[in-house]
Amino acid sequence: MTHHIKLVVFDIAGTTVKDFGEIAIAFQTAMKEHGYDVPVERINPLMGYKKPEAISIMLNEFEPDAARVTEDYINLIHDRFIALMVEYYSNTNDLQALPHAEEMFAWLKERGIKIGLDTGFSSHITGVIITRLGWLRDNKVDYVVSSNEVPSGRPQPFMIQKMMQAAGIDDARQVIKIGDTEVDINEGKNAGCLYSIAVTTGAFIREELIPHNPDFIIDDLNELIAILEK
Repeated sequence: MTHHIKLVVFDIAGTTVKDFGEIAIAFQTAMKEHGYDVPVERINPLMGYKKPEAISIMLNEFEPDAARVTEDYINLIHDRFIALMVEYYSNTNDLQALPHAEEMFAWLKERGIKIGLDTGFSSHITGVIITRLGWLRDNKVDYVVSSNEVPSGRPQPFMIQKMMQAAGIDDARQVIKIGDTEVDINEGKNAGCLYSIAVTTGAFIREELIPHNPDFIIDDLNELIAILEK
């Protein structure tokens, strides 16, 4: 099977990078500073979305005056979220790859398969993460695309398509997508990937991922090897 696959696209937080819950906390803090007391359990289902879209969804639920929900207001809250996340990822000692992520990258590289990362983060946040981990610098991954670099984030397929174009891939059946959220699964399906694989290391447990019909659900990235070697 592996010789048919040319690109594997991984999500970042919760899939290849350990998520200690800091994203939901930063989102909650940014909303609270603007007067919205949003429970974390309402935020968690939005993990994986382009963050301005997630903010818009929450404002439409928690802001009674619809006239206040403008693009400028959404951007104001998003800017605060970005600042909180950049501060966190710049200074935390907890920034780390999830188990077997880097080993999986190496295994794919040895077989000539390109590695992409995509995310609901903006490039401001992504850049800090990838720079500190050294994944582009050390050639562990080939492509990194953030949600602000395309017209729409997940579940739309634009980030995957941007990487396919960079890799010179015309057939999405030569691509696999892996992520920990509903929107990751649907992004892969919307792009027409051969497989859209869910992983339980992030936002959702297996039982919560099953209704979204991923092709596989894995508990560890090293399970990808068996799938590819079928």
